[in-house]
Amino acid sequence: MRAPALRLYRADWRQLENPAELVRWDALSRYAVEPNPFFESWYLLPSLRALDPGGSVAMLLLEAEGQLAGLLPVQRARDYYGHPIPHWRNWIHANAFLGTPLVAPGFERQFWQCLFHWADENAGTALFFHMAQMAEKGPLHRALVQYVDEAARPAATVLREERAALISDLSPEEYLERSLSGKKRKELRRQHRRLSEEGDLTVERKTGGDALAQWTAEFLDLERSGWKGEAQSALDCTDQTRALFRNALQGAAEHGRLERIAIRLDGKPLAMLVNFLCPPGAFSYKTAFDESFARYSPGVLLQRENLALLTRSDIAWTDSCAAADHPMIDHFWREKRNVASHNIGIGGSLRRMAFRVLARIETNTLPKGIA
Repeated sequence: MRAPALRLYRADWRQLENPAELVRWDALSRYAVEPNPFFESWYLLPSLRALDPGGSVAMLLLEAEGQLAGLLPVQRARDYYGHPIPHWRNWIHANAFLGTPLVAPGFERQFWQCLFHWADENAGTALFFHMAQMAEKGPLHRALVQYVDEAARPAATVLREERAALISDLSPEEYLERSLSGKKRKELRRQHRRLSEEGDLTVERKTGGDALAQWTAEFLDLERSGWKGEAQSALDCTDQTRALFRNALQGAAEHGRLERIAIRLDGKPLAMLVNFLCPPGAFSYKTAFDESFARYSPGVLLQRENLALLTRSDIAWTDSCAAADHPMIDHFWREKRNVASHNIGIGGSLRRMAFRVLARIETNTLPKGIA
């Protein structure tokens, strides 16, 4: 049987907004070898509309016999962590927490081969390709490591971090018992009891779009009322991130990817959480809580409710999307998910030699590959 004919090409992301392209994109998202909600149409398009109105971001699309087999948003960048070093990179932003491309099963190695062949031919002034926030230990990362090694491309891992994850066969009750000490569990029960004495305490869990606009507005208000609002980092602090959040949640609901959880006191939200459900994984996207009730630990009480993810047969793991060493979730979710950023040499021999020098300065070692 002959191998399918492959074609990787660059497209304006605005061309993918037509219905036919969206059908192909959504089909790839459903069957991708590794899930990444931040590159699915319902999240990436609102991100690009809000943050890239000029169209500087391009979409690299891999086709196999006319079917979409791979997708990655990329951008030619002039600046590398404050230094004027031109390079290509996958495009992510402050509210996107994974840079792994969407690739159909069986096309992992071909995707990398086509991607870097394209990068060689379109290097321009770029010294390397920066792949940020790649999930490690999965089939796409393994294929990247294998390809870089076999192609003898100079490459270096420039950042690696562990973030909290929920990966267990235990029930929520068993997980809580093993995760938290008896003293802490007793304290949580006390806080829940005291909070219940303040009024009608309820837990709300929704997976569809019911009353979504009101729920979204409540979340934005709740997040902005705390320290994020004071730091001007809350989603509601800019028109762009506010629009992104609203449109992404609406899109997630329409695609069956959304779960919302809220703890309410007399109907008022005390803690709220958004999960993106992308079987076999889930992503704990955003959370907010009323800081005036901090003595009751509403954020921790909400995470206790979030352990219900362990009961879902379609979800094997959940990515916290939290920073490494997060002061709360790292003590609650005990498993880890490794995420790494790699620089990979492109272009001809002179360009790759220059990249080796740069990589050695950055990492204090010769770029022998990635692992």
